[in-house]
Amino acid sequence: MGRPRDTRGLFIRCSQKSNDPSPIGHHCSFHKLPWPRKHIPSVQPAAMAFFFQLPLLLLLAAAHGAAPVLGLTRSDFPPAFVFGAATSAYQYEGAVAEDGRSPSVWDTFTQAGKMSDKSTGDVAADGYHKYKDDVKLMVDTNLEAYRFSISWSRLIPNGRGAVNPKGLEYYNNLINELVQHGIQVHVMLSHLDFPQVLDDEYAGWLSPKIVEDFTAFADVCFREFGDRVSYWTTIDEPNVSALGSYDNALFAPGRCSNPFGITNCTVGNSTVEPYIAAHNMILAHASATRLYREKYQAAQKGGVGINVYSSWSYPMTNSDVDVEAAKRYLDFVFGWILEPLVSGDYPDVMKKNVGSRLPSFTKSQSQVVKGAVDFIGINHYYSMYVNDRPLDKGTRDYSADMSLYQRASKTIPGSSKNVPSSSQSDPEGLQCVLQYLTKAYGNVPIYVQENGVASNDTLNDTERIEYLKSYMGSTLKAVRNGANVKGYFVWSFLDVFEFFAGPQSRYGLYRVDFNDEARPRQAKLSARWYSGFLKNNGSYVQNELDSTESRALQ
Repeated sequence: MGRPRDTRGLFIRCSQKSNDPSPIGHHCSFHKLPWPRKHIPSVQPAAMAFFFQLPLLLLLAAAHGAAPVLGLTRSDFPPAFVFGAATSAYQYEGAVAEDGRSPSVWDTFTQAGKMSDKSTGDVAADGYHKYKDDVKLMVDTNLEAYRFSISWSRLIPNGRGAVNPKGLEYYNNLINELVQHGIQVHVMLSHLDFPQVLDDEYAGWLSPKIVEDFTAFADVCFREFGDRVSYWTTIDEPNVSALGSYDNALFAPGRCSNPFGITNCTVGNSTVEPYIAAHNMILAHASATRLYREKYQAAQKGGVGINVYSSWSYPMTNSDVDVEAAKRYLDFVFGWILEPLVSGDYPDVMKKNVGSRLPSFTKSQSQVVKGAVDFIGINHYYSMYVNDRPLDKGTRDYSADMSLYQRASKTIPGSSKNVPSSSQSDPEGLQCVLQYLTKAYGNVPIYVQENGVASNDTLNDTERIEYLKSYMGSTLKAVRNGANVKGYFVWSFLDVFEFFAGPQSRYGLYRVDFNDEARPRQAKLSARWYSGFLKNNGSYVQNELDSTESRALQ
C-alpha cells in the first residue's frame, strides 16, 4: 500500500448537529494543519464550546433515552459488517501446566504475586476444557464472529522448533467447532504473552532475535489453521504492551527503572526499552505479514493486520499549544505503530522528542515495514483531555516524551501518566478515532476488536447495554460518514482474568463464577440483548430486554 497524502497535520474538530442532541448526532470534521509548525491555528470558539459541553451532552442524551441509538438494528449496518466478541489465551484458557504447555511470562509474573490481588490465570475461565460449551453459548448469542488468541507457549513450548501436538489439537478443535456453527474466525497471534523461555534466553521483545522466532510461530499458525482462518492479527496493543511490560511494569515481564515503575524497579530501563520493544514488534509484524503474502495469501485469500490501543484526545482549551498537544497525543498513540506501516518511518514529532532513544529503521527494514498491513484493529474504551506540558530536560520515559498532561475527564487533575485511574463514557471519541484513522492512514479497513465496560458482579448489567448501544451507534455514524469500518467486537464474550485486575473486573456478556472450580457460566442481560440485536429485529430486541429485565428482578 502506498503512503497517503501527508496527514501529519490532520486534525479532527468535533461539532454537533443543531437538531440532534444525542451522541450519534455528533460529527467529526477534518482540518488540515501544517506540520511541523510553531503555531497551529486555534480551534474556533463554537467548536471549543462542544469540547466543554460534551460530558453534559452525553448525560442529557442518556437522560432522554438517546432515541437514535435505541432504534439501532442489525440491518442498519452493511451486510458484510461483522459483529462478534473476543477473549485471549492467557485470560481465558487456564490449564497452564497441562498437555505440554510451557510457562509464559504471565505465568511467571502472576505466580510471583505481582497482581494487586495476588490472583493468577492458572485456571482463568477454564476455556481449555469448556470451549465446546462456550461455542454453544456463542450460537445462542447469534454471534457472527469470535476473536481469540493463540498461546505461543501452548503451541510451541520451547518458543521455536517442535510443535506441541496437544496444543495443535486444541486450536484445531476450537476452530473446527466455530466453523461448524458458521462463526467467522479471527485469530490474534500474540496477546501480551509469550514463552518465558524466550525471555530467559534473550529478554523477549528487547532482542531482534524474536523477529525470527515470531515469524516461525506465525508460519506454523498460517500453515496449520489458514485453510479455515482468513483474519489474522499479529500483535495486540504494541503501543500499550511495550509500556506496561518495559516502562511502568504493570504487565509481564515487569521491567522498569526508577522513578517510572509502579513498584521499586530492579531490572530494566524505562527510558529506552519500550521503544526497543515496540520497534521489534513492528518488525515482527512486518516479517510475518510478508511471509503470509508470499507463501499463503494467494491460496488462503486472507489478510494480516495489527492491533493498537485506541483513545481519542480533546484539547483542554482552545490555545494553540493545547490543540497541538492533542495532535501530538495522536502521533504518539497511533502514529508510533501505524505511521511506519504506511510511510516506513516514525512520526517526526516522536523523532524530535525522543531523539536517539528511538530506534531507526534501516533502508531495507523500512521497505519491508512500509505497506505491511491489510487492516487495523483497535481496542477502544475511553477518551482523554490533554493540555500542553513543557518537555522535561531530565531523564524521560514515553509519558514524559509526549510532553502533555492528560486526564479522562475535564474535572479531574491532569497527569503525565498514560493510564487513567478512571474514565467516563464517550461514544463520540470512538467515532472520531474511526474517521481519523480512515483519513490519516489511507482508507485501510478497520475492525473495532475490543470495546466494552466493566460492571459489578451482577446479571442485570443494564449499564453495559447502554454503553454498547452508544458505542455501536457511534460506530454506525462513523460508517455513514465514510469510515472504512468492517466489524465490531465486544470485550469480552465472558468474564476472564483481566490483566489489570484479575477476576474481579468483569467485562463479560456471560458471568463466570470464579469461586466455583467448575467455572459455570450464566447469561447476563447484555448477552440476551446482544443476541436479540443480532437477530436483526428491533422490536424483538426491546421485547427481549423488557422480559429479561423482569426475570432478573424476580
